[in-house]
Amino acid sequence: MCAAATAADQQAVKRGEYLFAAAGCATCHTDRKHDGPPLAGGRAIATPFGTFYGPNITPDPVNGIGKWSEADFHRALREGKDDDGNFLFPVFPYPSFTGMSDADIADLYAYLMTRKAEARPDKRNEAKFPFGIRPLLVVWRALFFVPGPLVAVPGKSEEWNRGRYLAEAVAHCEECHTPRNFLGALDHDRAYAGNPDGPDEQKAPNITSDPQTGIGKWSLDDIETVLDSGELPSHDSVSGGMSDVVNGTGLLSPADRHAIAVYIKSLPPLRATGK
Repeated sequence: MCAAATAADQQAVKRGEYLFAAAGCATCHTDRKHDGPPLAGGRAIATPFGTFYGPNITPDPVNGIGKWSEADFHRALREGKDDDGNFLFPVFPYPSFTGMSDADIADLYAYLMTRKAEARPDKRNEAKFPFGIRPLLVVWRALFFVPGPLVAVPGKSEEWNRGRYLAEAVAHCEECHTPRNFLGALDHDRAYAGNPDGPDEQKAPNITSDPQTGIGKWSLDDIETVLDSGELPSHDSVSGGMSDVVNGTGLLSPADRHAIAVYIKSLPPLRATGK
């Protein structure tokens, strides 16, 4: 391989590592509770629809995604299908990842293929009936899945569109901060208004600009500080799932954290309801 091609590959891996951090892939795919190997799966994700286990996404050819081609990986994120064409459960946030660009998906794949292979088999999901029946996903997808990629909004600044892309497609903030309907689909009419039934039975707060129940009184600097260090305007710190998010967003460039803050600050005010 020529030096130019090798350099290009290294740059792709470096970009992929950045996206990997922003997307928080290690959080769901590493069983830290039981000291599991990085990205080898097994982390339990409790939802109102059952408990799902993050799969092994190391390059192991038997138990991981080592046999997946870049096209297979692209299909998983863009279409929500595995290498055999089977539908993936939307606990894997492909409804958000579908918005990623082709180039970013390729870079993320390049990075994952450099990780250490781990021969750890996946755990069987414990979905509640009927949510574990894959063929029913045909109906779910027809009703709720809109394939990407995300298209820039005309009339909005490049910075705002960058923040939207990072928040919605890569960091998939809506997946936790938006309530879901009885079939587990995001209620986009209540986008970012908080989710009382978040993953692992955690309540995800309202992050719209509502001044009473959201973060309307926060400044751009407040939002950037949370994304950087996890420190809240009250001088307390985030906890639970958000602390895992900050582990990734804290590695982003200041410009990208600012872009996310610009986008989040622009969200229309919605009053939090529910539990």
